[in-house]
Amino acid sequence: IFDAHGTARRAAGSQGGRLFRNLDDPNALVILFEWESADKARQFAPSADLRQTMKRAGVADQPDLSFLEEVDRPAV
Repeated sequence: IFDAHGTARRAAGSQGGRLFRNLDDPNALVILFEWESADKARQFAPSADLRQTMKRAGVADQPDLSFLEEVDRPAV
């Protein structure tokens, strides 16, 4: 379901991302997406399409969403 929704994310401005699983709770995931702009990410987040996709994927709780700005990418 997540991969199939990639086309919709891309059309909305997503430039891909990274998926992390909590080592202590395999049901807890963190997804970091990169977007063309913060505005496009904010427009996509409350979309009915995203809500329906999360429901089909079995997301039980409302996810915590944060909009972040990368300020540095340390080498080590």
